[in-house]
Amino acid sequence: MTNLRVIFAGTPEFAREHLQAILDSKHEVIAAYTQPDRPAGRGQKLKPSPVKALAQENNIPVFQPRSLKTEEAQKELAALDADIMVVVAYGLILPQMVLDTPRLGCINVHGSILPRWRGAAPIQRAIQAGDTQSGVTIMQMDAGLDTGDMLLKAHCPIMATDTSADLHDRLIEVGQPALIKALDALATHTIQPEKQDDDQACYAHKLNKEEARLDWEKSSMALERHIRAFNPWPVATAEFDGQIIRIREAAAIASNTNEKPGTLIDANKKGLDITCGEGVLRVTNVQLPGSRAMSVQDLLNSKKELFSTGKQFS
Repeated sequence: MTNLRVIFAGTPEFAREHLQAILDSKHEVIAAYTQPDRPAGRGQKLKPSPVKALAQENNIPVFQPRSLKTEEAQKELAALDADIMVVVAYGLILPQMVLDTPRLGCINVHGSILPRWRGAAPIQRAIQAGDTQSGVTIMQMDAGLDTGDMLLKAHCPIMATDTSADLHDRLIEVGQPALIKALDALATHTIQPEKQDDDQACYAHKLNKEEARLDWEKSSMALERHIRAFNPWPVATAEFDGQIIRIREAAAIASNTNEKPGTLIDANKKGLDITCGEGVLRVTNVQLPGSRAMSVQDLLNSKKELFSTGKQFS
């Protein structure tokens, strides 16, 4: 089997795990591209990305250009003389010049079964929409946004209780072997690209903190999915008693009530029952301002007086 000279481009933990898979394979990682170090923690010290940390542990040269659109960055990349570039959650746009530079072009590991959920947040949007299946698509990159030809797909289920963190980890499990299988097939010219059906495409918009606020006019099922999709970031929120409460876990209850949506109708060790546009949401894990996340049972042991029935979440 021909071993490929690989440039790896990625930034977060999801990318790091796929870099590790290539390092464990027969292919050679000749360089790692990642986002510039970012301030982190209370001291706001510059912190390397997970990909940079792993590359340095393995003595792989690391490049951190702020853009790949400059002539200097493109010449630097071309000089590496790579067979292929593997891109996983990198965070920079690759201009056509870069896409054309490696001998076999650039491939991407995308966290959905394309063409469903093109874009920045496929994991979260799949959970939010109530999808029962997800997976990873290995795709030949082109100038569009996740529009390139598909090389290989690996499916996995979305469980009824999955958070984004759960699905993230499951996609790594199916993505790692899928990436290596695709690299092996590209090396031996035994893979057949498949066009995407643009008519079936939908877009996974990037998450933002404003969107985390719960809308009690929606159904309890929709809110329960929203909470799971926004866990661990940015975490669903609601205003109660003048405070912004972060809601980490909840379950939809098939119960009917005439109370206004957002009304607390029961508070006991099972959870806080709140009316919705349809059904009732039972909140089981919350985080008050300046406090740690805790079960509702623990919260009521110390602050039961705050949660009298009839109060309103907004």
